[in-house]
Order: sequence, then C-alpha cells, then structure tokens
Amino acid sequence: MNHEDRRYMNGDIVTYEPDNSIKKGIFLIFYEIYREFNQGRYLAYKLFIRDFMSMNKQSLIGVLWIFIIPIFNVAIFIMLSRSGIFNIGTIAVPYPIYAILGLAFWQLFSTGIIASGGALVSAGDMITRINFSKKCLVISTLGKPMISFLMQFFLLAVLLAAYRVVPSKGVFFVPLVIVPILLLTLGIGFIISILNAIVRDTGHLLSIVMTLLMYVTPVLYAKPEFGIISLITKYNPMYYMISAGRDLFLQGIINDMQGFIWSVVGSCILFVLSLVIFHLTETRITERI
Repeated sequence: MNHEDRRYMNGDIVTYEPDNSIKKGIFLIFYEIYREFNQGRYLAYKLFIRDFMSMNKQSLIGVLWIFIIPIFNVAIFIMLSRSGIFNIGTIAVPYPIYAILGLAFWQLFSTGIIASGGALVSAGDMITRINFSKKCLVISTLGKPMISFLMQFFLLAVLLAAYRVVPSKGVFFVPLVIVPILLLTLGIGFIISILNAIVRDTGHLLSIVMTLLMYVTPVLYAKPEFGIISLITKYNPMYYMISAGRDLFLQGIINDMQGFIWSVVGSCILFVLSLVIFHLTETRITERI
C-alpha cells in the first residue's frame, strides 16, 4: 500500500491536478517544448511529405493553380485601375512585378494561416488514436505555402525578363524577411487551430477574414497617404514585412526599417506566447475534436 492509499484510508483527501505545467516553471515548459520538437521532427517531416504529395492530387491543371490565382488577382486590379474605379497609387516598377512580388509574401502568410487553422480538425482520427505532440500538425502545414511561395518566383522571373528589370543585390537578404512572416503565421496559427477545434465556425470565417485583410493591406497597391487604409496600415505588421521583402528585392534597402523591426519583434513575441499557450492546452484538444 503506497503513501497516497494510506492517506485516503485515514480520511485524508488527495487532490490530483491535471495540466499543472505552469507550476513547474517557465524554463521547464520551454524544455518540454524543445524535447517534443526533437521527438516529433520526423513526424512533422513525414506529414509535410504527405501534404506535398497530395498537393495536386486529382487536379486537372495541378501546379498551374499556383500561377493562375495571383495572375487573376493582378488582372482584376489592373482592370479596376484602368477603368478609374480604383487607384493603385504611384509605383516605381512595372505593376505586374510589384503586385506578384507582394502577393507571393502575402499568400505565404494567408495560406499558412488557413492551413494551420484547420490542422487539428483535419487530423481528428490521428489525434484520438495516437499520442504525439500536436505542434507537429500545425508546423507541418507550412510546407505547402512555402513550396507555393518558391514556385511563384518562377512567374516573377518571367516578368523580370519580360520587363527587363534586374533585381538588386538585396535579394539575397529576402530570407531574413521570410522568417518573421513564418513566425507570425505560426503564432496566429497555433491560436486559430485551438479555436477551430472548439468552435468549427472559426474555420469558415477564416477565409473571409484573410480575403478582407488582403484588401486592406497594401499588397496590390501602394500605401495611401491618407484615409482609413493608411491608419490601418500603420498598425499592420504584414505591411511592413511585405514592403521590406519587396524593397530588398527591388531596391536593396528597407525603406521603413523601424516599422519592420517592430513587426519582427512583435511576431517573435506572439510566436513564443502562442507556442506556450498551445503547449499548455494541447492535452485537452483530443476531447474537443
């Protein structure tokens, strides 16, 4: 008979507290997260391969969708601009290059948010049958957006050749912009995936919200000087990161370095907080799927 059994027979009350990771201390929490990442890296890789292999399965035109969607969006804005309905602003480079470059960064973010938001719900059977770190499901969803992002640079290369535009040497520093975008995507994705597991309406609203955010973010047009869009842009971290990537690619410098730095810092903080919240709550996710 162990100590707890003797206490129970003597009339004492033994209280079991699940999910008491907070009492262990923040350093132990980060150690547990690191250990789970280390143990689950192979699973995350296999999930990424699975998603990549099924990326264009049962599709008539396959990877061409990666190019069709941005071309369609650019064509709409060109038509609206030429008809006088919408003003895309003053742009120093040919508009298709400006727009496709901005869309590449935006779709890396938006597609990653949508994919990570549905990561837990789409893996319901796996979650209920296998004990593993659910973080792998969210992280592995970034595989397809990253591949689509890289493939869109083939379209960009064609446009650069057609308009005879030479990218700057700053193109080699573009990965420094991609990292904070991925951190911001994961930070939001961890939270959205939990909310979607609890309230399924979250997933239905997500595509609508991301489309609205794209139109209020200067992705396909230059930042306006005045108005509500200008005010929203001031507090929009994706604007600064998209602009930084575009500036590095075309000019070799980041024009708004202060805004970019604050966006990077905010993305890192959000990622860490969301990661800890997800770690502390993932043990209860199975009950909600």
